[in-house]
Order: sequence, then C-alpha cells, then structure tokens
Amino acid sequence: MSFDSKLQDLIAKHGEIEKKISDPAALGGKEFSRLSKEYSDLTPIIENIHAFNKAKESMKECEAILADPAMDKDMKTMAEEELGDLKKTLPAIEQTLKVSLLPKDEADEKNAILEVRAGTGGEEAALFAQRLFRMYQKYAENHGWKFEIMSISDTGLGGYKEASANITGKGVFARMKFESGVHRVQRVPETESSGRVHTSAATVAVLPEAEEVDIKIEDKDLRIDVFRAGGPGGQSVNTTDSAVRIVHLPTGITVQQQDEKSQHKNKAKALKILRSRLYEAERAAKDAARAAQRKGQVGSGDRSERIRTYNFPQSRVTDHRINMTLYRIDEIINEGELDEIIEALVSEDEAARLSESL
Repeated sequence: MSFDSKLQDLIAKHGEIEKKISDPAALGGKEFSRLSKEYSDLTPIIENIHAFNKAKESMKECEAILADPAMDKDMKTMAEEELGDLKKTLPAIEQTLKVSLLPKDEADEKNAILEVRAGTGGEEAALFAQRLFRMYQKYAENHGWKFEIMSISDTGLGGYKEASANITGKGVFARMKFESGVHRVQRVPETESSGRVHTSAATVAVLPEAEEVDIKIEDKDLRIDVFRAGGPGGQSVNTTDSAVRIVHLPTGITVQQQDEKSQHKNKAKALKILRSRLYEAERAAKDAARAAQRKGQVGSGDRSERIRTYNFPQSRVTDHRINMTLYRIDEIINEGELDEIIEALVSEDEAARLSESL
C-alpha cells in the first residue's frame, strides 16, 4: 500500500468512527468507549494528514501559477515566495505526520514505578542513589506529576540502598522509560582526603504501572510472608507483624514492603510493584525479537546497560546512547532539568523506528 493510500484509508476510517459514535444509543457502552478512544487517538493524526495535504496542494497551486505565461508578474512573485516557504516547511510537516503514524507503545500513557538501587561503590554509591532518586522527584514536580514514595531502605549515613516511588501523571512512562539502566558517577567523596576521583554506580528501573486488567495474579502462585518491620541497624520500627514479603512462585520475583504500619497497605503496595514487574517482563519478552533486529535502538531498558555518566569535577553529564554531553550537572541533578536529554532520547527513538518502518 502506498503512503498516500494509507493516509486516505485513515481519513475514511476516522469518518466512519465519527458516524458511529454520533449515535451512542446504537452502540453498547463498552463499544462506545472503545470507539471514542480510537477516534480520539486518530484525530491528531488526521489533523496532521490535512496539514500535509494542504501544504502539498498549495505547492501545486504555486507551481501552476509560475508555469502560467498569462499570469501577471506580481502574482508570480507572491507564488515564488510562498513556494520557497513551503519547500522549507513541508519536510517538517511530513516528519510530524510520519512520527504520528508510528505504532504507539501501549504503556506510554501509563503511570510508572521507579526503582533506584545502589550499585558498586559502597556508601558513595548509596549517596549517589539518593541523589538520583531526589533528581527524579524534582523532575516529577517540574512536570506537575505526583511522586509518591513507596519504600526507602537507607544506610543511616544519608544514602539509599534502594528506594521506590509511584509516579502518576500524563504520559509519565513515555518520558521516564528511557531512564532504565546503569547510571555512573565520578566525583571526589567528602571522606577522600587526597582528592582522588571515585567511580560508583546505581541502577534505575522504570516500570509501567500495571492494572489488574493488564496482569492477573493467581493466589496459588503467591507465597506471602508477614514479619516485624525493622529499620537501619535492626531496631524495631513497630511492634506488629506489618511487613510483607511476596514471592511469585512461577517467576521467583520477590517484593518486600514495610514502610506502612498497616499490613494491608504494605501488601497492596507489594502487589502493585509485583504486577508492574510481571507486566514489564511480559512486554520485554514480546519486544525481544523486534528489539534484536533494530540497529539504531536507543536503549533496551536493560538494567545492566550503562546509559549515563555524571562527572562532578567537570560538571559534565554524558548520555552514552546518543553521545550527548551537557556541562550543567547542578541543574540536572539538583533541579531535575532532564528535559533536554529526554527529548533527545525520544527524538532518537522516533528516528530509529521511522528508519525501521521504511
């Protein structure tokens, strides 16, 4: 099917759906909801198609004026100027259209579960994990997203062994998904008297928050243990068995929650994380074959992949997937100003997928 034929088919489909949803009484509730969502998803694409077709039609009109020997000079001058402008803007309009036609990641509109863990580097890695976690909290605030801390396991010295949060808002996973992987830091620890730069790391995982309709978990597949919560150094957090550990027997995935005083709340949080991990594992399995064939892939989201380095002595942040380096580490780490990096990653991913679809 040619590109133009595909565009005409989409316009026709949009028109058919519009007719159907104009009479809700003739549709069942579920069918009306499904078609309304499909119509809503198609509408911006149709707007891009109309903009593209209008620009092409305007170009033809300008070319016809320039080719007409009977046309007066002023009209030809105007047509020539307009044609020059259209030749500059048409490629961008076409690019926007092609990007809007790319298959959508069904998880893009979902909320996200963020997990940050200290890697190699001892206490320095734990301190870095804490700063990364706070960086994402600031980034969420910048976008008006809700950042709900689910659990924190601290070292007692200011660092985090691991921490997790539920981030909710519009298009959270679409922007956050590129953050999964190994983040490396290079800096001089405060305890280092010789001024030697140390390298340590933390791993970040961003999971799409799964609903019960996405992943059904059978009770028979779970082993649930309850125990008394403990804090740093082993001191008692409370005097009841409120901490919960859930093991998903088929996969061996284990989730533990103890931040809430209520056993039921800890269980609910643990199930939410477990559901999201299972959903992400299912997505990864489905995407594996396609990802293996993609040459220009931005990143697989694999937690073992080193994606970014934060070099404090040089005030440098480098994203290794797109060879992008910015010399403003304070704004990025302290203020959560990640948009320039994330937008570049989104653009690179779109370019790779466009190349793959051609």
